[in-house]
Amino acid sequence: MPTLFTKIINNEIPSYKIVEDANYYAFLDINPNAAGHTLCIPKKEEDKLFNLDKEMYAGLMEFSRKVAIALEKAVPCKRVGMAVVGLEVPHVHVHLIPINEMSEMTFQKKIQMSSEEFEALATQIQSYL
Repeated sequence: MPTLFTKIINNEIPSYKIVEDANYYAFLDINPNAAGHTLCIPKKEEDKLFNLDKEMYAGLMEFSRKVAIALEKAVPCKRVGMAVVGLEVPHVHVHLIPINEMSEMTFQKKIQMSSEEFEALATQIQSYL
C-alpha cells in the first residue's frame, strides 16, 4: 500500500510543493514546527534512511541542501535545522526547519498557518531556487 508521501508525490493528496526532480520531492509540512518547515523525500519508497543505497542517500542530502539554502533566504532565521526521525510516516523524510532556538527542533511546539500563508511561503521559497 502506498505511503502518505507516495500519494503526495502522485498528486492523490495535495501538498504545498517547493520543488521536485526525477528522484526527490520537497513540500511544506502541514503541521510545522516553524514557518517554512519543509520535508524532502525520495520518490522511491523506503522506510529507513540508512536503507537507501549510497547514490540515493547522497542525492537526498544534496537535494535537501539546495532546498535549505533557498529556505534560509526566504525565511528569516539563525539557521536551518535538519532532522531525520521517520517514525510518523514509513517513508524516508528529511525535516528542514528554520530555527532561532533549539526548542523549535523538539517537535513539541507547532504553529498554525492558513492555506494562503502556506501558498505564499511556498512561492517565496521557490523564488530562491
